[in-house]
Amino acid sequence: MQDKPQEENEIDLLELFYVVLHKWKMIVLSLLLTGACGCLISVFLITPQYESTSVLYVLSKSTSITSLADIQMGSSLTNDYVEVVTSRPIIEQVIQNLGLTDETYESLKDKVSIDNPANTRLLKITVRDPQADVAKAIADELADVSKSFISIKMDQAAPTVTQYGYADGEPVTPNTVKNTVLGALIGAVLAIGVVIVSYLLNDTIMTTDDIEKKLGMTVLASIPLDEAEYDGKKSKKSKE
Repeated sequence: MQDKPQEENEIDLLELFYVVLHKWKMIVLSLLLTGACGCLISVFLITPQYESTSVLYVLSKSTSITSLADIQMGSSLTNDYVEVVTSRPIIEQVIQNLGLTDETYESLKDKVSIDNPANTRLLKITVRDPQADVAKAIADELADVSKSFISIKMDQAAPTVTQYGYADGEPVTPNTVKNTVLGALIGAVLAIGVVIVSYLLNDTIMTTDDIEKKLGMTVLASIPLDEAEYDGKKSKKSKE
C-alpha cells in the first residue's frame, strides 16, 4: 500500500520531464534570445574597464636586507603601506600632479586596489579605468608619490619601484563570453520554470488517468468518441 504513492510520484516526474522535453523549441528560443541580450548589453551598454599595475618592493631602514630582523620589519611595514598608499594625502597629490579635475579623493580611491602577496614585501598597486593609458598613468604616479611620501614623511627607506604599469592590455570587463553564457542559462532556466509552473497549475482533465490522479475518483467506464460520426454532425451543422 505504501509503494503506490511513491510510484505515482515517479510517474508524475517522468510525465513532467516529457512535458519539458515537448517544449524544447520554446526553451531553445528563450536561451538564444537572453544569450543575445547578454552579448548586446556587454558590447554596447557596459563601458570597458582596463587595469594597470605598478609594483613596489619594501625595504626597512636597517643595515642589511638579508637579516632576519630586517625581513620581519619589512613585512610589518608592508602591511602599513597597504593603508598608506590609498591615504588622502597621496591620492590628492596624484590628482594634482596628473590634473585629474574630474576625480575626487573618494572616486579615485575606488579605482585603486592594493595587494600584498603572502610572505612577500611586494605591494601591487592596481588601477582600473575606462582608458588604459589613464590607468597606467595613475598607477605609476601612485607608486612614485608613495615612494616619496614614505621616505620623507615616515622617515623610512624609500621602496623600490620594481615594475611600472602597462597600457597595452585587453579590457578586464565586461567578459562578453561569460555574460552571453550566463544570459543563455538564465533564459533556459526561466523557460523551464514557466513550463513546469504551467503544468502544475493546469487542472484540465484530458484523460481517464487525470480523473484518477486529480479527482481521486475511479473510472468505471469510458465512451469512445466516433470521429466519423462527430465529423458528420459537425458538417451538417455547418450546412444549416
